[in-house]
Amino acid sequence: MILLAPMEGLLDFTLRDILTRVGGIDRCVSEFIRVSGTLLPDRAFIRIVPELLNGGRTRAGVPVRAQLMGSDEVCLAENAARLAALGPDGIDLNFGCPAKLVNRHGGGAALLDEPETIARLVGAVRRAVPEPMPVSAKMRLGVNCDTRAIECAQAMADNGASEIVVHARTKAHGYKPPAYWERIDDIHRAVKIPVVANGEIWTPDDAARCKEISGCDALMIGRGMVSDPGLALAIRWPDRAPLTWQQLLPFMQEFWKLIHVQIEPRSRAGRLKQWLNYLRRRYPEAQEAYATVRTINDPLLVCRHLFSQVPTNEALNQTEAVASLSA
Repeated sequence: MILLAPMEGLLDFTLRDILTRVGGIDRCVSEFIRVSGTLLPDRAFIRIVPELLNGGRTRAGVPVRAQLMGSDEVCLAENAARLAALGPDGIDLNFGCPAKLVNRHGGGAALLDEPETIARLVGAVRRAVPEPMPVSAKMRLGVNCDTRAIECAQAMADNGASEIVVHARTKAHGYKPPAYWERIDDIHRAVKIPVVANGEIWTPDDAARCKEISGCDALMIGRGMVSDPGLALAIRWPDRAPLTWQQLLPFMQEFWKLIHVQIEPRSRAGRLKQWLNYLRRRYPEAQEAYATVRTINDPLLVCRHLFSQVPTNEALNQTEAVASLSA
């Protein structure tokens, strides 16, 4: 199984839509929905997970599990119950976000020093949502060290989590290589529920080594999939021809059209440049494209520069028309 990771400010519903159309992903997890002292209205959940209006699936039919983050068990449970009524694939709990602002307010990875709090939060959510609905969790190895990693994972498993994704770094490590896959194996051996390995999976070779070292059959990929949208397909079918730049361009065109409908005007060009910046790791053509559009904010010029290689003029004209109407 291959899961698409939640990445705040990057892997939102627009990119989930496009990457699941490319293929190879079995399930997505949304960016976190912060729960803090209030019962959120339905629109707050739908804003982050608009797939709730499509049976909890992307347009490609890939299920989306909605992620909550909070440290108040009553508030978290009440919001989980409301969210569950909207029909996500399941509820995921965030114990992995390393952001300082989040951690300062007692959320995300900061809770990995408090396995007893994790136990209460997971148990409260499990009791609050219907039994058939999965409750999963995503964690790092710890805050500043990994000495309580197994204790935290056991707190999740013993209180109703059906699956744990482990990002094989501590909060202090951030995203700095390497990922400590061998510690995932320790967790995998200590709990009786499925464990998913996450961290530093950029290539099919990385995926194979991660599976071998972590002992996990399931993987979660994030930045690797953003940088190489064909990565999940390549992991599944190593002999398959890689996704070329020419094959990727129509997906990027669809992404551009989608953000012009869904994203506020001042953020549109930045979102495309953000993706191009990641694609430079895999595609030399992305480096050239990024250099060309990096300082351009006019939607029509961005379209003309980036999508001039799309096979049909009609496709380019349609994209320019969208950009013109929403500029």
